[in-house]
Amino acid sequence: MTAVPEGYSYGPWHDGPDPLAPPADLRDALDEIGRDVMGGASPRSALEELLRRGTERTAGLDELTRRLWQRRSQIQRRHRLDGTLQEVQRLLQEALDAERRALFPDPDDDARFREAQLDALPPGTAAAVRELAEYDWRSEQGRENYEQIRNLLGRELMDSRFQGMKQALQNAGPEDVERVNQMLSDLNALLSAHARGVDDIAERFSEFMRRHGEFFPENPRNVEELIDVLAARAAAAQRMLNSMTDEQRAELAELTQQAFGDPRLAQQLSTLDAQLQALRPGEDWTSAERFRGQDPLGLGEGAQAMADLAELDALAEQLGQSYPGARLEDIDLEALERQLGPDAGVDARRLSELERELRRQGLFERAPDGTLRLSPKALRRLGETALAEVVNALRGKAGERETESAGAAGEPTGASRPWRFGDMQPWDVPRTVRNAVLRSVSVGGGPVRLDVEDVEVVETEHRSRAAVALLVDTSWSMVQEGRWLPMKRTALALHQLISTRFRNDALQLITFGRYATPVELPELIGMEGTWEQGTNAHHALLLAGRHLRRHPDAQPVVLMVTDGEPTAHLEPDGEAEFAYPPEPRTIHKTLSEVDRVAKLGAAVTVFRLGDDPRLTAFVEMIARRSGGRVLAPDLDGLGAAVVSDFLHTRRR
Repeated sequence: MTAVPEGYSYGPWHDGPDPLAPPADLRDALDEIGRDVMGGASPRSALEELLRRGTERTAGLDELTRRLWQRRSQIQRRHRLDGTLQEVQRLLQEALDAERRALFPDPDDDARFREAQLDALPPGTAAAVRELAEYDWRSEQGRENYEQIRNLLGRELMDSRFQGMKQALQNAGPEDVERVNQMLSDLNALLSAHARGVDDIAERFSEFMRRHGEFFPENPRNVEELIDVLAARAAAAQRMLNSMTDEQRAELAELTQQAFGDPRLAQQLSTLDAQLQALRPGEDWTSAERFRGQDPLGLGEGAQAMADLAELDALAEQLGQSYPGARLEDIDLEALERQLGPDAGVDARRLSELERELRRQGLFERAPDGTLRLSPKALRRLGETALAEVVNALRGKAGERETESAGAAGEPTGASRPWRFGDMQPWDVPRTVRNAVLRSVSVGGGPVRLDVEDVEVVETEHRSRAAVALLVDTSWSMVQEGRWLPMKRTALALHQLISTRFRNDALQLITFGRYATPVELPELIGMEGTWEQGTNAHHALLLAGRHLRRHPDAQPVVLMVTDGEPTAHLEPDGEAEFAYPPEPRTIHKTLSEVDRVAKLGAAVTVFRLGDDPRLTAFVEMIARRSGGRVLAPDLDGLGAAVVSDFLHTRRR
């Protein structure tokens, strides 16, 4: 086996993401963001929505949050907080039963006196335990159970403030109890010195950790970190007490005086709690939770359950990303894995990587007004996807030529001609080979050899430059009827086709609602739907005519996408006049503008969305007057219809 060079490791990665993990699928992510943006969302909200929704192989923030709330609910539905009280009651009852069994056969007066003492015990568990502190047990089981009660209370009390102490003090003897009391005394002295602001607090902390570091597996580096650890646990213990009934709290307060049979422990912890509350008032010391389950928890387990609930709440806030300046890097991945398992950590890392890559690769940019918008690079990627979908749709139509094979130099006419010096057209191979065969036969046969006179080339016609005006209806009905996104994807596909295959063409995008406006592609893609009455086709055609006149040498192409008859027109003073049903003046001015565009040589193609009879009649009138046509595609076929018609007009 080849030795692995020193310093190399095939184990888990430690610095950064897993180098073997599959990369973030930026194209799919960008397509989803693009759909949301074109549907009216801002780029920022579209990115946030993608992160909330997740991807095909990565759970989103919403799913992770749902699992957090599910775990939170499970903790509350499964558990109850009186486990320590129940265990003390069980041990006490077993001790009393064993003691009575030991006293019953004994006929002397001392046995009867002891039975009377047991019968006279107060009804409360804590009071009975306190009364039995000086009792001389006859039963060995009774004595052992009573000592178990004291040890249990001490271990549970310490575990509620120092995680893992219940197991560490499993077989605690007098020396261990004294060591715990000494640690608590030194800890209170350290915190008191810190509160007073003494100068040598760092040295005191180092000395404290040297003597008692075994009690703190978190290994705090300074006194502030030590306070943070202790305050979080103490606050969880206090919230656990707040969640109990008044009777349960009173019982526990009295029982803790019997912890390890040494009242100093409870006193030291009380002092510690008071200091921590003063040093960390921002911790949650007052809230409570409702537990409805049947599984009893001890004091340490209850404090851990409260700490878990607090951690789940903090994680839910981090996943919600609703606070100012929120970033996915804020998510505590270790805490997330503790609560939901390693898969949740992997999902959160992938989402963070996806967000980071989308920003790093320049798919977003700041607009002049400071808002976030899709960059030209992102728009090109979206355009490629939109155009690919259109091309696939066109390929599915019988008899349609593959549009992406169109060359930039000219369109084939179907004919061929002999090659002349300087010709750049492709060869017509079948006719060239046929010419060589016929020539060889005519000269007596023999091997067929190509000669320059055999070559024929495909005849093409010059492709003229086009001035294209795409008029898109942006009235509220387009949003209301779900036509907003198909309209934008259509504009994106046409823009991509012209910018990559017909670079000399001049495309003008024009939106029209109450008013018409020439827009750049980023403006159209980021446009949000607003409540606006009016379909001002008159103004849109007027702007289209201006665009065509700016390019008199270009083939004029006018494409209009609309779902409503014209209900607004532009007055000479520049104000839009709205009326529904349309006034005759609106119809007249719109058709007059159609005639002006037709005089420029443009045949207006109208893509009718909707089946309103009045709309149908009007757009057919536009087509007749301009020599154009009306197409009524479904929403999924709108992009293919517009691109196909553009190519058809271009070839014509």
